[in-house]
Amino acid sequence: MFDRNYSAMVGIEEAEAQLSEIELLTSMFPSQAELDVKDQLALAELREYVEGRTDSPPSSMPEFVIQQKIDTEDLKGVTVAISCAYVVDYPNVLPDISVRCPELSRAQQTRLHADMNAYLKENCCGEVCVLSAVEWVKDNAQLYMTKNLAANALKKVSTVAQPVEVFTRLWIYSHHIYNKVKRKNILEWSSELGLSGFCMPGKPGVVCVEGPQASCEEFWARVKVLTWKRIMIRHREDIPLDSQSGTKEEIVTSLRRFSGFDEAMFDPHGNRGNHMDLGQLYQFLNDKGCGDVFQLYFGIEGR
Repeated sequence: MFDRNYSAMVGIEEAEAQLSEIELLTSMFPSQAELDVKDQLALAELREYVEGRTDSPPSSMPEFVIQQKIDTEDLKGVTVAISCAYVVDYPNVLPDISVRCPELSRAQQTRLHADMNAYLKENCCGEVCVLSAVEWVKDNAQLYMTKNLAANALKKVSTVAQPVEVFTRLWIYSHHIYNKVKRKNILEWSSELGLSGFCMPGKPGVVCVEGPQASCEEFWARVKVLTWKRIMIRHREDIPLDSQSGTKEEIVTSLRRFSGFDEAMFDPHGNRGNHMDLGQLYQFLNDKGCGDVFQLYFGIEGR
């Protein structure tokens, strides 16, 4: 796509955010099979503009396609193509994002797009959002690929009505966690619900909670309705208890990576003392057997 008004309107702040996001996505999806930039000239113009090598804004919008495989109990190896075209005011407004998959009918695709855009509008307004869109599609696409959406909805209701005993670990990402009241709530709610894990305040903010699935879901339900610039579940782990041996209490204890719930500080620095040493965070996660989560949060391997 080409927008002849793009060069006349795109601002340097928007261009910087766009380039930064593309570079993050490239680090997370390094092969062309995963991330295919459709217009290398547009990307080159964007980089030159951001780096100050030209005063002329880009003449066209970057476009790219991310290929993701969906592997669930019902769907194995289904490939979903997530196409994105930046618009002039992105990230102040949402980009043009579409999803293509042979398993989706036109009606299912329309429903998926509407729900995805509603999610992005509610949770990512003013922030780069392509990675959030990718994660949302990975978590939800299978719900739209069933032949009978009504039957699938009934199945979900039935699952909620008769919950399976599951141990859950939620990895939550926030743009920042500064507010003392929120930090107090996080500590108190985790204790009240019998959850272990940790909270790293500052910018960005990281929260991990683990324990019975119902307790984790209740914690997330309370936290997400607070006022945030941005907050999301970056990753979750669900382990059925019936796949383990021992009593319920013994199994839950053995699955925990953390002995309690604490606020974790890692050499705070910066003008406001709100930036943590991410190297120390990685070491902390690695010591708990969770080092692989670092790349899910930040798009780079920890050291």
